Amino acid sequence: MSPIIVSELARMATASPDAVRYYARTGLLTPKRNAMNGYREFCASDVRRLRFIKRAQSLGFSLGEIATIIKTAKQRKSPCPLARDIIKRRIGEAGEELEQLIRLRDRMKKAMAKWRRMSDAVPDGDEICRLIEATGEEEAAPLKHRLGGPSQVGARNAPGLPDRGARQGGRPRTTGAGSLRSPQPSRRRK
Repeated sequence: MSPIIVSELARMATASPDAVRYYARTGLLTPKRNAMNGYREFCASDVRRLRFIKRAQSLGFSLGEIATIIKTAKQRKSPCPLARDIIKRRIGEAGEELEQLIRLRDRMKKAMAKWRRMSDAVPDGDEICRLIEATGEEEAAPLKHRLGGPSQVGARNAPGLPDRGARQGGRPRTTGAGSLRSPQPSRRRK
């Protein structure tokens, strides 16, 4: 098989060229450089590796965890126990996050029901938004991120704010230790 360039590899593994470049920069993919033109050149095993990376990401593995699994496999050791441990932990984390989201949805529904009975108003004095300020302590309880910090849930796509839930390849980008992160767009390079 002849060498594969970034765009071809991306097409073959249904990934974006930016993702391929990012994985190459971080060492998840290890292309050779063509001395004549400087292009990254990949081989058939890189197609398989890229598909593996995407499959692992779809299960919630972070790129760091994927790198560790690949490194373990290269050392001719089984990465399966590690993969099981990570997924077991993630199942628990996903359950906690789901419960938090359900509580958030319930608080939002309660607030909306209350707001339906309230009229719009121009702020008065130090008031900012009477709807939010009329929300009770229980309804305004902050959603905690799994690391204990403030949640970003609900902040996505808010007017005037950057989209913190940017998507790459149909998967959400989340924050937190060991979480899935989609590659950031980079300058175009071959």
